[in-house]
Amino acid sequence: MIEKALYKYKSDLTITRIWKLLPRKVMWGTFKTTLAYLQDFGKIYIEKDKTVTWLWDPKGIEDLKKKGLLIK
Repeated sequence: MIEKALYKYKSDLTITRIWKLLPRKVMWGTFKTTLAYLQDFGKIYIEKDKTVTWLWDPKGIEDLKKKGLLIK
């Protein structure tokens, strides 16, 4: 649920605003822990102004691998 909301709002809203727009209420501590996990995993980046940038794009990575532009 949190991942879907972060993907939906990407860089449009701050993390506080996204938290308030979640369909079900989540405790702030749980939300912050989830954000830290997603940032460590490389799915999101939290900007200085607290907006979220979505980084995860597995289809795009596969396309780059097929073209030989990405090694790994």
